Amino acid sequence: MTDDIKVEKADGIATVTINRPEQRNALNIEVSNGLSKIWEQVDLDPHVRVVVLTSADCGTFCAGMDLKEAARKKQETGDDILTFLKDPFHARMRRVKVPIIAAMTGGLMAGGMLLSLNCDIRVGMAGTKVGITESKIGRGSPWAMPLVWMLPQPLVMELVLTGNLFPIERFHDLGFINHLEPDPDAVRARAFELAGTIRDNAPLSVAAGKLSILTAMSAGSDAGLEAANRIYHTAYNSEDSQEGPRAFAEKRKPVWKGR
Repeated sequence: MTDDIKVEKADGIATVTINRPEQRNALNIEVSNGLSKIWEQVDLDPHVRVVVLTSADCGTFCAGMDLKEAARKKQETGDDILTFLKDPFHARMRRVKVPIIAAMTGGLMAGGMLLSLNCDIRVGMAGTKVGITESKIGRGSPWAMPLVWMLPQPLVMELVLTGNLFPIERFHDLGFINHLEPDPDAVRARAFELAGTIRDNAPLSVAAGKLSILTAMSAGSDAGLEAANRIYHTAYNSEDSQEGPRAFAEKRKPVWKGR
């Protein structure tokens, strides 16, 4: 893509790296719009089974919006930074068909927490901090509302209203962070281990699983169960649904066709 954001694809895994360590991997216009384009490309690439989202090592996974660029754009044009972004709150990321694993090799706040929230599995680094800091700079966090279904409401309220940073261990204890590792290399190693496992599973089942879980979270229990039954219909009626049991009976690794 560019020097600020890189994409590598190998063995069914797309690795997306935010590469702005001197700016604490803050989201400038180029990176934000680049991510939007990447999600579109991922959905069009049948060879990508899973995505790992990470960033350059600097102690911060993502510091959120590039505030210096935001101030400069406002002074130069009179327009708020969000008007220059194709997808200001990264909503498209939540609709990516394949799973996205966050390999967070540092702290995360504001837009960094947004990216983490929009991923499906999260691997963090022990000893780092997490926060939604918009209230400290006069901005907002409408994107954070799904957290009410993912974390205790009192914690979400404190995050949003205080803008304070909290130890990542608290989020791991509550199940929001799947795994904690001691250093950046271990974070990425765990993320790619998970990615490899997901890649090797039946692609239609994985896609249906992700979509069903997100749909159920949005719709509620009864409506979510009904929607999941519809979503999984394609997987149950696929060639892969017969290949799995056949491979098990023949004591071999299944060969998935994605159909």
